[in-house]
Amino acid sequence: MSATSATSATSATSATSATSSEELFTQLQSQAAALPELPGVYRYFDASGALLYVGKARNLKKRVSSYFSRSHDGTRIGHMVGKIARMETTVVRSEAEALLLENNLIKTQHPRYNILFRDDKSYPFLKLTGVAREADEGGPAQVPEQQFPRLAYYRGAIDKKHRYFGPYPNGWAVKETIQLLQKVFRLRTCEDTVFANRTRPCLLYQIKRCSGPCVGAITPAAYAQDVQHAEALLRGQTQELLQELEARMLAHADKLEFEQAAELRNQITALARVLHQQAVETAPDQDVDILAVRVQGGRACVNLAMVRGGRHLGDRAYFPQHVEDAAALWESSEAEEAGEVSDAAEDAHAADVTAPATARAIEAQVLEAFIAQHYLGVPVPPVLVTSAPVSAQLLQALAEQSGTRVHAVHQPREQRRVWLEMAQKNADLQLARLLAEEGSQQARTRALAEALDLTVQDLDALTIECFDISHTAGEATQASCVVFHHHKMQPGEYRRYRIEGITGGDDYAAMRQVLQRRYGKLAEAMRAGAQAAAEGAAGADAGQGGAPAKTRARLPDLVLIDGGKGQVGVAREVFTALGLDIARIVGVEKGEGRKVGLEELVFADGREKVALGHDSAALLLVAQIRDEAHRFAITGMRAARAKVRVGGGRLEEIPGVGPKKRARLLRRFGGVRGVAEASVEDLCTVEGISRSLAETIYHALR
Repeated sequence: MSATSATSATSATSATSATSSEELFTQLQSQAAALPELPGVYRYFDASGALLYVGKARNLKKRVSSYFSRSHDGTRIGHMVGKIARMETTVVRSEAEALLLENNLIKTQHPRYNILFRDDKSYPFLKLTGVAREADEGGPAQVPEQQFPRLAYYRGAIDKKHRYFGPYPNGWAVKETIQLLQKVFRLRTCEDTVFANRTRPCLLYQIKRCSGPCVGAITPAAYAQDVQHAEALLRGQTQELLQELEARMLAHADKLEFEQAAELRNQITALARVLHQQAVETAPDQDVDILAVRVQGGRACVNLAMVRGGRHLGDRAYFPQHVEDAAALWESSEAEEAGEVSDAAEDAHAADVTAPATARAIEAQVLEAFIAQHYLGVPVPPVLVTSAPVSAQLLQALAEQSGTRVHAVHQPREQRRVWLEMAQKNADLQLARLLAEEGSQQARTRALAEALDLTVQDLDALTIECFDISHTAGEATQASCVVFHHHKMQPGEYRRYRIEGITGGDDYAAMRQVLQRRYGKLAEAMRAGAQAAAEGAAGADAGQGGAPAKTRARLPDLVLIDGGKGQVGVAREVFTALGLDIARIVGVEKGEGRKVGLEELVFADGREKVALGHDSAALLLVAQIRDEAHRFAITGMRAARAKVRVGGGRLEEIPGVGPKKRARLLRRFGGVRGVAEASVEDLCTVEGISRSLAETIYHALR
């Protein structure tokens, strides 16, 4: 799409100190008036270059001009328009292309005023190795690249050499499906390296979960037939599969081949039992996604349930951000472009987007935003069952992207209605849980601020950083820093620090090093910012136009130290040397008997210790953050320790040892430890390892 799209970007209209807001608004009006009457995407930026909003339009000129042609005072749209410093537009060929581009930009650039869904996980698939995709829908699979394909759990990019089924809502659904196929068809799940080196069947063969292809207990032809049957089950062709198995069983019985007939009878029995145990079954539908939306208390939940191959695989809940702001902007701009509402009606909609009269409209917006963003990277099934209507333009865009027709059902019947009711109930439960958790977390944040007498104007912005040190008898010392703000932990901002150059086991030295590394540059930036601000003020007094300072460096409101007086004393020394406020430092000291709930808070500025009480909401938050810092430190320490002990990673660093040679070495000797213990002569026996390379490997691992 981007290769054929015509791009029209306005010149960067940055608001400088010499440009008044009125002049800037006039410039934006002129730029909007010069836009073409074509479909496209527009983007608004603030003075610092941050992306505020991404929108699509059937008519760029009409849509963008509506933002600057009337007053939006007192509304959310007016609040955003007041921040716009420049705009960019992109012309495309159709509204469907505009919709896809809009959501690509939303998903990658996270604008402030768009409904935004965050998903940090890829969906898992079930993979059959060595089985290529089918040439024709419903036709037989191509000839396998290997005689005995393997069932595997998989996340990542799709490789055409293999056959994939899914996506599944979670890893549990994939593993349950693998267990089902093991019970019925006994397909192997072992790694290729294990399979190639077996001399006797494994335990799975003994408990009748594998047919033992590694030792020739099944012929390639019979195994290939089991693979085809497994694929039929995954595609939802259960009745055809049962009929075929019954016909083959009767044919063997007619030939007096009772052992083969008994095997097929057992397969039919196992398959029938599995199908009977399914909570949800379907006849005509094979691949369906069910989408239910609920909006309450300014938050929204989209519950996605998946049916694949006729089996209900489970669901997953998504919680979008910026719902109220984005809904107001979307509704106002759509109405203005269509010319369907008056100014007063538009202002009423924008001022209260959570009113019952507009709840259904918001749900539809949230649903369309989810569909557009979610199916950018995930295969879309042919049928979507939805709790709110979906626009024809969105379905057309999905069809153009996927190459298959997509049908949406808003008011389903029979089995589809049951699915939708289940999804709606789950959306209600998940949203209620989220609101309860957020209320609890906000109460904990407020309790901690009150208990420590923190002066924070916005509790959402209250930032806490917590440090912990972890090692094993001085080995592989790691320090962790975890971050809390907006009433929740922020894993994306966590940091680990490898501590070096200290005596093993010296926690005080480790704490000193991590605090200096964490806050040393921040202190320098704060001093530079203060100096620049002073120079700018002096220049203003002298009548000189000074450039505005960059975003000021900011310390966390609270620095938690996992430890008592000793660790807090070290932190006080570091902060004093850096010129930082020691009142922010609080140590979490274990109480009598090191029991949970008896912790005391130790202050670096000389205040008396505080014991909050085991049932205190503030102590629960402190313990939550402290425990997360401990978990993050200890997992990093264990990984570093394991790498040191087994030499992990060193084999990759040896010149001349590429991926293939490394794989052969590991396969031959069972791991890095085995390679390190092998002699030069043993190493030479591996394919591709010369005498000189064997000597290099031998000395590198000593």
